[in-house]
Amino acid sequence: MSIGENTASQVRDVIIVGSGPAGYTAAVYTARANMKPLLIAGSVTAGGELMNTTDVENYPGFPEGIMGPDLMENFEKQAARFGTEIQFEDVTELNLDGDIKTVTIGSGETFQAKAIILSTGSAYRELGLANEKRLSGHGVSWCATCDGFFFKDQDIAVIGGGDSAMEEALFLTKFAKSVTVVHRRDTLKASKIMGDRAQAHEKIKFVWNTAVEDVLGEDKVTGLKLKNLVDGTESELAVTGVFVAIGNDPRTDLVKGKVDLTPEGTIAVEGRSSRTNVKGVFAAGDVIDPTYRQAITASGSGCVAALDVEHYISDLNS
Repeated sequence: MSIGENTASQVRDVIIVGSGPAGYTAAVYTARANMKPLLIAGSVTAGGELMNTTDVENYPGFPEGIMGPDLMENFEKQAARFGTEIQFEDVTELNLDGDIKTVTIGSGETFQAKAIILSTGSAYRELGLANEKRLSGHGVSWCATCDGFFFKDQDIAVIGGGDSAMEEALFLTKFAKSVTVVHRRDTLKASKIMGDRAQAHEKIKFVWNTAVEDVLGEDKVTGLKLKNLVDGTESELAVTGVFVAIGNDPRTDLVKGKVDLTPEGTIAVEGRSSRTNVKGVFAAGDVIDPTYRQAITASGSGCVAALDVEHYISDLNS
């Protein structure tokens, strides 16, 4: 990995904003195409959500599984091997007007490029409890399709009342002994079909009008401390897994008002491409995906963005 010298007059072919599977894959492809990408990975968020994941068993090519941070380290090394310049800094400003785009980082340095790939990802909403973060990867998860397999024959709680919570709960019945849905209200926000399906399932039960006060456990989750929002009574629920399903937020703060967003809040792209409504600006990964949000789909999306940029730069130079 090289940091290199920055001069405002140096106009690069492409700058990638954000890392994770999408950003690093885009870097591998653009670097191999001799586009000499600069990837600004972030000072804290480098590697994306997989940095908070322990065992990853569903990413192809690792039959024994791999730790999330190790997988992202491999992505980073592969991008660097082909000449990607990587900076672990935060982008503070984007100027996407005109043919040459300008990226400003926290130190005040600016970089210019003909094309930008936005791969800033998304963040799962958290309950905001100290032990929730501490026990992340030790019984607390935000992704049933990622981690459900590890909770075979266990009692699990799902926090939330929307469609995503019902989807998580139904998926987890494939593995769990029981699934308890904890919801702050007395009715679900989920669509009727999803709510009916979950309420009809023999493995799923509901705790209504209840908030999670704390996640219990020393080295791993042993239960939840609950508070009834109607009468104020407190109780404990013995579970070994907690899946927080209260939504996620695409990281679009840098581009709000600069590129079009979808009703779901993700960056809007044309069809299956990575092209935004702004010429020379492309997007990939979870920041364009309100539905799947998997490492493998993000990686594929990063590949699409790199190929789109390659064609865009080729057309500019022809």
